[in-house]
Amino acid sequence: MTRGTDGDNESTYGTFGNGGAGRIESDPHYNLKMFGEVVKTFRKRARLTQDQFAPMVGYSLETCASVEQGRRLPPPDYPGLADTILDAFGVILAASKHLTRRKGLASWFRQWAQLELEALSLYTYECRLIPGLLQTPAYARTLFADQLPPLADEQIEAQLAARLERQELLRNRPNTAFTFILEEHLFLRQLGGKEVTRELIDHILELSELRNVEIQIMPLVRHHHSGLGGPVQLLETPDHQWFGYLEGQAHGQFVSDPKAISVIQMRCASMRSQALSVEKSKGLMRQMRGAT
Repeated sequence: MTRGTDGDNESTYGTFGNGGAGRIESDPHYNLKMFGEVVKTFRKRARLTQDQFAPMVGYSLETCASVEQGRRLPPPDYPGLADTILDAFGVILAASKHLTRRKGLASWFRQWAQLELEALSLYTYECRLIPGLLQTPAYARTLFADQLPPLADEQIEAQLAARLERQELLRNRPNTAFTFILEEHLFLRQLGGKEVTRELIDHILELSELRNVEIQIMPLVRHHHSGLGGPVQLLETPDHQWFGYLEGQAHGQFVSDPKAISVIQMRCASMRSQALSVEKSKGLMRQMRGAT
């Protein structure tokens, strides 16, 4: 186990694998397309269109289409619901047990990404880069192009596709509360250039208008700061369990120990009070956008 960032016991954090953004899933056997074909076959057998099936299974048409096309993992409860609704004799549920994430999403991130699909709330604090859920294609492409060692073109495209697909969460999960705290210097850095930064700010301002998304800016000058331990994510599951995720250059750490979660919750709550309010954060972003 990798030691926690605050010197906690090794049992406090479970090592999640390599957290570097450059690693992608190495397993060449992807069964998503096969699973999608199975679902589609049983849906057609039931004489249902995708438009009819989507509300029955409780997910958007876009999500259901992506599953059938093999472009995304199904949400955790999707296989069981689909199997029951389509009277699939347990075939869909059995097929789901052999799924692996499509190429482009790192293997170390799979567990957290799966939890995101059904989370009630998700808190994110970032001090290094704009979180993946908020990135524009141009900003994300800059990050991938700057990776060392360099990535091949196909790796960049695979990672970009996976990232854009994951961003569907913000609109497909309207009952999930997303809270982001971003450092002001992430915008002042102008990663990718002025035009990329302007587009990024416009995009984040647009996302901030969603009812389930709150974005706060931690100002550049702040005499007290509870997030100096580094970036952190905190997530609540439908059964009200809490998990955390900490990421460094060489590893990602999945946090499940209640004592460690309590510390993260305390820090996140403190940072929310230290950061600018949602409205003042929007004002600062508009100001930065005009200055670029």
